[in-house]
Amino acid sequence: MNNYKLKIQYDGGRYKGWQRLGDNDNTVQGKIEKALSELVGHSIEIIGSSRTDAGVHALAQIANFKISEDIPESKMMTVLNSYLPPDISIPEITLVDDRFHARYHAKDKTYIYKIWNEYYSHPIMRKYSMHVRKKLDIVQMRKACQYFVGEHDFTAYSNAKSNKKTMVREIYSLDLEESGGFIQFRVSGNGFLYNMVRKMIGTLIEVGLGEIEAKEIPSILQSKERVQTGGMADACGLYLEKINF
Repeated sequence: MNNYKLKIQYDGGRYKGWQRLGDNDNTVQGKIEKALSELVGHSIEIIGSSRTDAGVHALAQIANFKISEDIPESKMMTVLNSYLPPDISIPEITLVDDRFHARYHAKDKTYIYKIWNEYYSHPIMRKYSMHVRKKLDIVQMRKACQYFVGEHDFTAYSNAKSNKKTMVREIYSLDLEESGGFIQFRVSGNGFLYNMVRKMIGTLIEVGLGEIEAKEIPSILQSKERVQTGGMADACGLYLEKINF
C-alpha cells in the first residue's frame, strides 16, 4: 500500500468543519475524499490531524490516506486540485512511510487567532477575523496569556462534545502581537480539546474588556466548570497554522 501525506489549506467559512458528517457532505474532509475517489475510481477515506470546527480556517492541515495504486505525487496534486473547489487547495503531496498516521503522530499544533480591534468594520477581513469594537487592554491580555501556559486540566475550556480520556493538555506558548488595528494570538500545545482555543480567546477578550481580571484564570481552570469561562470567540478568526511531527 502507498501512504500519501497531504498538506491542505482551506477557507472554512462555508463548511461544517473538517470532519465528514453522515448526513451532510459539506465538510472539508468530505470534499477531498470525493475528489480522491473520482481520481482513483473507488472510495477513499482520509485521516486528518485536526478536526477543525465549522467556520475555522487552515493554513497547513495535514492528512494521510493509503491506496494500492502507484500515482506520482505531482500528477496527483495537479489532478486533485483541479477537482477541488477554489476555497480548498492542496499545495503539497508526499509519499511517506507506511506507518505514518496524521493524527497519532502529531507532536504539537499551532493556531493563530485574529481580532480586528477598531470601531469601524474591516470590509476585507470581516470574514477572517473577529470584530471587537471596544478598545482592548493589551497589557492585561498579555498578562492573562501566561496563566494558560503549562500543563492544566482544560475541562472548563472544553465543550460537552469533548469526549476524551483526559482533559489535561500542555500549552507551550501563547503570545499576542498588535499591528495596524489587528490583534493576533498564537498558541502552541501538545493538543487541543473541542472549542478549547476559541474559549481561551473568549476569556482573553473578557480580560481585555475589563470584565474579568487576568488573575482569575487559574481559579477558572481549577473549577473545571464550563459556565465559568463566559463567551466563545467567533470561528472566523481561528486558523490552524502548523502541525509538527
